[in-house]
Amino acid sequence: MGNADTKLNFRKAVVQLTSKTQPIDATDDSFWDQFWSESVTNIQDVFTLVPGAEIRALREESPNNLATLVYKAVEKMVKNVDNSCRTQREQQNALNCARLLTRVLPYMLEEPEWHSFFWSSLPAAGENESVPLAQSLINAICDLLFCPDFTVTSTKRSGPERAEELSSLDSCEYIWAGGVGFARSPARSTQQEAARAELLRLLLTCCSETVYRPAHLAAAHHNKWIAYLTSSENRHALPLFTSLLNTVCSYDPVGIGLPYNHLLFADTLEPLVEVALQVLIVTLDHDTNNVINGDSEESLPDNLFINYLSRIHRDEDFQFVLRGVTRLLNNPLAQTYLPNSSKKVALHQELLVLFWKMCDFNKKFMYYVLKSSDVLEVLVPILYHLNDSRADQSRVGLMHIGVFILLLLSGERNFGVRLNKPYAAAVPMDIAVFTGTHADLLVLVFHKIVTTGHQRLQPLFDCLLTILVNVSPYLKTLSMVSSTKLLHLLEAFSTPWFLFSQPHHHHLVFFLLEMFNNMIQYQFDGNSNLVYTIIRKRGVFHALANLPHEHHAIARSLAAARPAKPLHRSRSAESVKEAAMEGSRPAQPAEPGTLNATLPDTPAITSMTERESAHPKDQLLPTRSGGDGQDQERDHDQDHDQENQDQDQEDHRTATGRKTSDASRENNNDNVSQRGGWQATGEWVSSWRGRLPLQTIMRLLQVLVPQVEKICIDKGLTDESEILRFLQHGTLVGLLPVPHPILIRKYQANAGTAAWFRTYMWGVIYIRNVDPPIWYDTDVKLFEIQRV
Repeated sequence: MGNADTKLNFRKAVVQLTSKTQPIDATDDSFWDQFWSESVTNIQDVFTLVPGAEIRALREESPNNLATLVYKAVEKMVKNVDNSCRTQREQQNALNCARLLTRVLPYMLEEPEWHSFFWSSLPAAGENESVPLAQSLINAICDLLFCPDFTVTSTKRSGPERAEELSSLDSCEYIWAGGVGFARSPARSTQQEAARAELLRLLLTCCSETVYRPAHLAAAHHNKWIAYLTSSENRHALPLFTSLLNTVCSYDPVGIGLPYNHLLFADTLEPLVEVALQVLIVTLDHDTNNVINGDSEESLPDNLFINYLSRIHRDEDFQFVLRGVTRLLNNPLAQTYLPNSSKKVALHQELLVLFWKMCDFNKKFMYYVLKSSDVLEVLVPILYHLNDSRADQSRVGLMHIGVFILLLLSGERNFGVRLNKPYAAAVPMDIAVFTGTHADLLVLVFHKIVTTGHQRLQPLFDCLLTILVNVSPYLKTLSMVSSTKLLHLLEAFSTPWFLFSQPHHHHLVFFLLEMFNNMIQYQFDGNSNLVYTIIRKRGVFHALANLPHEHHAIARSLAAARPAKPLHRSRSAESVKEAAMEGSRPAQPAEPGTLNATLPDTPAITSMTERESAHPKDQLLPTRSGGDGQDQERDHDQDHDQENQDQDQEDHRTATGRKTSDASRENNNDNVSQRGGWQATGEWVSSWRGRLPLQTIMRLLQVLVPQVEKICIDKGLTDESEILRFLQHGTLVGLLPVPHPILIRKYQANAGTAAWFRTYMWGVIYIRNVDPPIWYDTDVKLFEIQRV
């Protein structure tokens, strides 16, 4: 009954506040104290008892009372900090203030006129008169996050006379978890973990000003809340950053592994890890180096969180972070004999953003990841999520971030080399059964995305094929299954009606041919499966070489477009229904009613990558043609460079045609050549048809096809194993054109992906925070929320 009475009193105070049109005196402490003294004991009650409509009405009709409420709540938190927040009552007051501010702040941040309010001073600030309200609030939250016997365990002797003053406390002694820069692992307390989570939730709410800016303005807007939190003016910046990182990376949801233990005991650590991870990625998004605040002429301080992240350099720290991230990424994939017996966490989207930030800001970390097979512990969960999400339009963002990370990693030689490690099918995926390497897994998942994925994934095709091209010079032994899938992709992409339907579709053929050339030139010896498949499918290459370019032929091809998905599965023998891996389930579309945050357009691949030769300029390439190979090689390199420049110019010319709306992507079976005024012409086809890199493959077919046919006739062979054995021991030394230089398209930082990541990250945070629903029903402008 007592609890019901306090809720009733709290509700009465809210009604009293929202119904009064006259300003309530700020000195009437007995009235204001009702909001945080005894009142409610959890944040769900605050969200229920303070409806959003009443906050809006208060903002519009009694702005003075709303301003006073926020002033008094912040003032109360500051007073508690000054008293070192020692008593149970003060701690409860601080949490209630935090809950109320978490509820109210989004409705103030959604209104631009209120932004300046937070950067004005507290009326009763005394000697700290010049400190803006926002800074006072952040200082109070950070002080409370390292408050002994409230959010951390005291290391001093107990007793009020022995208690430390919060203002002079060295918070580096109270980092929450061992790991980077802190060896000790403090004792856990569920009460302290719950208090930290509530305070971090308020901190995340403070930083959310970005979501109330349209996407085109968010890039130029520099969030002053984040700027102050991560600046040297915040004395807790280092211990807070370390605490957030170590809390996330030391979390082990399975623990000692007792079956069903997560059903018996509440885990207070998971909500803390979740909000700590969200605060961490939000603060790392705000790179203030060498920029001027868009709102005024003042320069912003350096972001110390990014600074600290970029300066981590010890191998043991890298190992700790990488183990933590891979443990949590692989957690949902783990198989157990007892269904649902181990705890599964759903942090993978935020973890992938953190992993991206780590690789982006700390190149030593990325090289450490690629130094060993540990990178495969990141690759497999990414491929699992890509495969599992391909039919679900609410997870298009997850598909993008997975592909962007693989694009970043594929720019490094070591990634391609690591892919040759054999793959043991530990994770059931809805793909064809195969025996092979992680490279085969990569190819099979990419093939599945292209052929059976959601229509909105089409802008990612360039990225998927760029990744395959980047790793292709290092792939030693592709299996027959994945070789067949690659040829099926070429077959699908090279059909005339698909080539002629969009101005950029021929780029996909260029990528695949470049991939085949790399593998033939640099890994011919181990790739007999691919060579055999190319020989069997030689008609595809001959058709490409003789592609029609007359106006009537183009019109006939477009008229033959089928009212089906553009990448329909061919009827050839390798496309019959295959057995999927045991224990797998097909990718499912989104459940009706699923919330989905909109995303910006996928940046064009040319804006995301730059070409780099994998060969030093002064180093001669191995020649297979003998004689004057050096001169031939130089001529070939010049031709190739010119070809790349032409390709780049065409890429830039046609990139604008790529930004089609989601609706137009959905209706891809229409005659797309008629949309936007673009139509394939004979001149356009001729401009790129002659540049198709078919010379190497045609030479291979010219040499090997007669030999294979002769063996089949002489020995009466119908078994492909004999032919494969012949190809394994064959050689093309001296017969192929001079090897072309390996060109790697490395990811380069650009405004397009920065804006994309910002929108994606806040969309994930919005949808994941449903209990309580912090931003729900507020006027978010960075993205739109749709129901699938």
